[in-house]
Amino acid sequence: MPRTIVLAYSGGLDTSIIVPWLREHYDARVICVAADIGQGADELRGVREKALASGAEECYVEDLREEFVQDFIFPTLRAGAVYNRKYLLGTAMARPLIAKRQVEVARRVGADALAHGCTGKGNDQVRFEMTFATLAPDLPVIAPWREWKIRSREDAIDYAAAKGIPIAATRERIYSRDANLWHLSHEGGKLEDPNSAPKPDMFMLTTDPVQAPDASEDVVIGFEKGTPVSVNGKALGPFALVSALNAIGGRHGVGRTRTSLRRGMRISCTRVAGGPRSAKRTMHSSTSHRNALPAP
Repeated sequence: MPRTIVLAYSGGLDTSIIVPWLREHYDARVICVAADIGQGADELRGVREKALASGAEECYVEDLREEFVQDFIFPTLRAGAVYNRKYLLGTAMARPLIAKRQVEVARRVGADALAHGCTGKGNDQVRFEMTFATLAPDLPVIAPWREWKIRSREDAIDYAAAKGIPIAATRERIYSRDANLWHLSHEGGKLEDPNSAPKPDMFMLTTDPVQAPDASEDVVIGFEKGTPVSVNGKALGPFALVSALNAIGGRHGVGRTRTSLRRGMRISCTRVAGGPRSAKRTMHSSTSHRNALPAP
């Protein structure tokens, strides 16, 4: 039985109830790791205090913003990687980085197990556990969604209520949400029905195109060796550059998508996302041989 478990923690519905569940079922210390990957101050406000109030012994909030852009977003951008021609891999890129820092914290505190809040039907569990297997093959992995009797987000809401854990999710807003610098995505609930239109309040990063400015805005993005380095002639660091483009694109309603994802478990889901679109494909078309262009 593990004595110290390090949990990847976001403060959302799943990880909020996992803290007391781990303590109850494993009688172990729970150390949380929350990653700042550009999801914004509102998403992180009070996350440490919430983790401690839920029973965690400590919660480390790790600033991974520059590393996320420099080592994950930009290489993916240079590769022109897009899933299903729409999805820009915001979640897929972030999970290995979070898992990497989780392992580093686990080593630092002498933990003997790792835990995550991914469901048993999605790709996130694979992203976390492949990283764990690479960096910490000696540490067992606890995946509560594959162990406990909770079978739905409605059940999870009931568990949180029984334990007195404050959560933002409700039966009316039961979506699973993932936010970082590169995107904000929603899935679950009524979105699983292709005939159900996403609600306007899901698009927290982008203005409704109907309400966006009528006047166009010119943006010049400077690239060096396939990596963006400046916006409108101003040199910017990785995080600042993407943030600046998010602000410009967001106020013009740029970057809204809806796509169906095929998971590794052969289960499909529908995801609604809002986030940045790059000039990378246009640059490719102007500078590369046609046989070297990424698929449309």
